[in-house]
This record gives sequence, C-alpha cells and structure tokens, in this order.
Amino acid sequence: MASPTFSSPPASSLPLGQKTEYRSEYDPSLLYPIKRGDQRASLGITTDLPFHGFDIWNCYEVSWLNLKGKPEVRIVELFIPCESINIIESKSLKLYLNSFNNSKFSNQEEVYNLISTDLNKAAGIEIIVKILPLHAYISHRLSSFTGASLDELDIECNALSPTAEILSCDVNNIVEEQLYSDLFKSNCLVTNQPDWASILISYKGPKIDHEGLLRYFVAYRNHNEFHEHCCERVFTDILKKCNPSELTIYTRYTRRGGIDINSIRSTTKLEAGQINNERFVRQ
Repeated sequence: MASPTFSSPPASSLPLGQKTEYRSEYDPSLLYPIKRGDQRASLGITTDLPFHGFDIWNCYEVSWLNLKGKPEVRIVELFIPCESINIIESKSLKLYLNSFNNSKFSNQEEVYNLISTDLNKAAGIEIIVKILPLHAYISHRLSSFTGASLDELDIECNALSPTAEILSCDVNNIVEEQLYSDLFKSNCLVTNQPDWASILISYKGPKIDHEGLLRYFVAYRNHNEFHEHCCERVFTDILKKCNPSELTIYTRYTRRGGIDINSIRSTTKLEAGQINNERFVRQ
C-alpha cells in the first residue's frame, strides 16, 4: 500500500462542508493539507515563528480488521509541531481514518506505520503518532484548566471582532499569572459551524486587564477561522499589545466528527510529553 506525495488541492475540492461518500478501504489520497503560511501572513508572521508548540488531535473513530476479519478499535493521538508546513483539514482526516474500517492488517504496527508515513507527508514534518487501546483511558479523569477563571466577571460585551485594541495592561505592575475561560467560541472558516473551546493564558509580564481580556475572548464568538489559527491570533495579539516576557496560550476545542483539536503556543520550547492532554469536561 504505497503512500502518495501530497500537495494542497484546489479549494473547490475541500471536503469540509460538502456531501461526501465515505470510503471504508484504506485510501491516503483522502488527506487534504492546507498551508499554514497564508493565514500566518495575515498576522504578520512571514519568517521566524514567534512561538513554539503543537496541535494535539485526539481521534476516537479508529478501527480496522485483523486478518480474520475481526474489528480492532483504538484511540489515536497526534502531536503535530507548529513548525509544520501544513495543517490537515479535519474532515479529510476523519474520512482518511475511517477508510481503514474494512481493510485487513496483520498487526497494529502495520497500521501505525501507514498513519505515520501518510500524515508526515501531508503535514510536511515528522509528527508524533500514538495508537492507544481503550483501556489506556480508563484511569483518565475529566480535566479542566487551573488558575483564575475570568468567566464570573460582570462585563458588557459589544466587540464584533477580536482586535488587539481590546486588550490593555499595566506596564508598572509585573505579574505572573494563569487565567482561563470556558466561554471561548469561534466558527469554522468553511462551514460557519460553531467551534466551542476553553482557553488558557499563562504569562509573566505587565498585568493584563482581566475584563479587557475576557471581552477579547468573547469577541471571537462570530469570528471565522480554523482552531489552530485562532490560537496563534490570540498569542500574537497579546504578545504585541502587552509584551510579556513569557507567554503560553492553550486552546481545548470540543469534539466534532470524532476528533478534538487542541493547540498550544508558547515562548517556551515544549516537548509533547510536557503537555497535559487529558480530556476536558466538554470533550
């Protein structure tokens, strides 16, 4: 089963938002890579990245047949470095993973090798693939961000789109704090369907006005952008407006199509093993 060389197909072939016929036999051509560069250019990122991080994809609809035709089911975790040339369009990944459903494989390693090879080519970088049995999740508890919640602040929200001008900080008050909100929502760039998330900001630097930060988060409510790019927009706006010496943004989106997508961007270089990937309450 050879894997193809990937390049971004024309936008008209984007599977997201279109009626799609599911293929239940292994088909790597279903993967649809989308270049990160165009969206990053709109944020003023054209050369060196101002952050480190990963996109963490948790995939719950993964199955194949053993050589006797008996189904195997697993959960797949993907850690895609933010330095990758491409993101992978989410519906195309769902279709790709479901294409394993009626294909026979001799063992899990064969499946792992195919997924790793195909996704490395699609993303343009080596990614971390974990194929886990269901019982590996039995001990996992539902998690949430820790720190100070912004959600009980009694604020008026009237911003129609997220801009850095909503943010403010006190340059005379240097603090280190961790803040989060469960009110974050954006919309899919293609389908305009709602994408719900929890968002964390951990930083050291001039104290950010909490009410302004919550207004800024709420302003994403009707903003159309992919999950990964929303995280990078938040990071870039806060970095430019408030100039923290340390900054981490972590978004945990709710599951759609059997996949949840979570992005972390940080001024600190991160290893995949350092990142808490426990399921959140709404995931």
